[in-house]
Amino acid sequence: MKLAFVIPAYNEEALIGKCLESVVAEIARSGADADIIVVNNASTDRTGEIARSFPTVQVVDEPKKGLVNARDAGFAASEGYELIANIDSDTIVPEGWLDTVFSEFARDDKLVCLSGPYVYYDMSPWNRFLVGAFYGLTYLIYVVNRFVLRVGSVVQGGNFVFKRAAWEQVGGYDRSIVFFGEDTDVAVRLSKVGGVKWTFALKMKTSGRRLEKEGVFKTAGTYTLNFFWVTFRGKPVTKSHTDIRPE
Repeated sequence: MKLAFVIPAYNEEALIGKCLESVVAEIARSGADADIIVVNNASTDRTGEIARSFPTVQVVDEPKKGLVNARDAGFAASEGYELIANIDSDTIVPEGWLDTVFSEFARDDKLVCLSGPYVYYDMSPWNRFLVGAFYGLTYLIYVVNRFVLRVGSVVQGGNFVFKRAAWEQVGGYDRSIVFFGEDTDVAVRLSKVGGVKWTFALKMKTSGRRLEKEGVFKTAGTYTLNFFWVTFRGKPVTKSHTDIRPE
């Protein structure tokens, strides 16, 4: 299966280079048929310049700022790819990530989306412990929502892969969603046409800057509130967010 990485990036000059280095290395290591699309989302720094310095990276400019706008622009540019890997510009793809993706989709032809947790490489040990406990609860919610209530599933924004055909089937991105809840919207709608699996086997390294800045409990509370709101009401309750960049 042919795969495209779609990576939204707004003013990420500090981290986009490390992200792309990890993706390029994982594609080379795995030998996968995969390409990289960076969506330069109204950046005012060197994000686009850094991305274009990688010869195997395609850069798409999306002037309308917003995570969902950027993901949608990247999706539009990924025509011809069967799998779309949606990661963020502050993530680092670990070795073996693509092996997990392809093996999971090969194992289950009804699988339409695969996701997993974050590993926060730059957070304090205590906060990493709290996040680990939160992910234990997340897995429980995943099992209940997918297999018991059958109202959706769990998708971790910045670490999910879906089949292009399935996403087209459910209508694509809802650009009215600004930030919070976009991943749950993906989970709920794709669950209507196939399996949406969340697994600890698909870990992604990422920056914990939002959790460190806003606090683990506050951030987890906001995400949880919007998760349930989108699952049962169809739209997120939180309409705005704060852009947090490395200082």
